[in-house]
Amino acid sequence: MNIRLAAIETEVETFTLEEILAGLKSSHRLILWNDEINTFEHVIFCLMKYLDYSEPHAERIAWTVHNEGKCAVLEGSFTEMEIYRKILQREGLSVTVE
Repeated sequence: MNIRLAAIETEVETFTLEEILAGLKSSHRLILWNDEINTFEHVIFCLMKYLDYSEPHAERIAWTVHNEGKCAVLEGSFTEMEIYRKILQREGLSVTVE
């Protein structure tokens, strides 16, 4: 009888005490920051694809980010905001959770 063991890769993410305590707040905001890398089209596409915003809403957010430097694009639990943060960061957007 042959038994094969497959190697399983897992990604371990660590959090600081500040991040853990921040996670206890009831409501957090996902902040989209202006950068010199992403085009308006890419930002709008990502907001429509991942946050299910209409094109006019996504355009307004893109202009707010461009003019004011940042914009809160979503509000919810820390866990939910972290999921969206990771998704949008994979797309190259500059996002943080507050």
